[in-house]
Amino acid sequence: MKKSKPKISDEAELNEAHNKKMQKIKEARDKMMDSKTEEKGLIIVHTGAGKGKSSSGFGMIMRCIAHNIPCAVVQFIKGTWKTGERDFLEKKFSKECAFVVSGEGFTWETQDRARDIAAAKAGWEEAKKFILNPEIGFILLDEINIALRYDYLDIDEVVEFLLTKKPPMTHVVLTGRNAKEELITAADLVTEMSLIKHPFRDGIKAQKGIEF
Repeated sequence: MKKSKPKISDEAELNEAHNKKMQKIKEARDKMMDSKTEEKGLIIVHTGAGKGKSSSGFGMIMRCIAHNIPCAVVQFIKGTWKTGERDFLEKKFSKECAFVVSGEGFTWETQDRARDIAAAKAGWEEAKKFILNPEIGFILLDEINIALRYDYLDIDEVVEFLLTKKPPMTHVVLTGRNAKEELITAADLVTEMSLIKHPFRDGIKAQKGIEF
């Protein structure tokens, strides 16, 4: 027979029970945090069908600037978009964050595979320079997963470079849908954005401050 939980009617007893529970949680968390002593540059992947992959990456750029960590962005694919983050960084923080646009638009807009491949490869060459630069601590490769998905870039080359050439303390974030399994396996941190609802499905177009 299942025992019923005792009722706590007195507010003081309720608070005491809560405090004891929180104290146990704190003790467990402090013990866990004491064991986390290692630091390393991370390979981070933001993927999935949901919104927020690039937004999260640019949010980390803001954090790096606040912590005086020099950073860089290489934007693949959506180069024709006039985005708020690009305007903001180029106008306000060009010294703190280098910004390179290698894409010429989404693949269905350019309709020129050879040009798309050339743009992606040019962007990857710039990305490698940033990653190897010891003065830059954080690099955002925005929408590179799209270039990898369409095989504009060699996934094995990208993964090998990140695993063998990236300086130990440099962070690299790679965004875009459909991240390849090789990249997910190589990464230290992978987040998949899930799509539950999106206004685009209801006929609402992309809006300033929300999508770009």
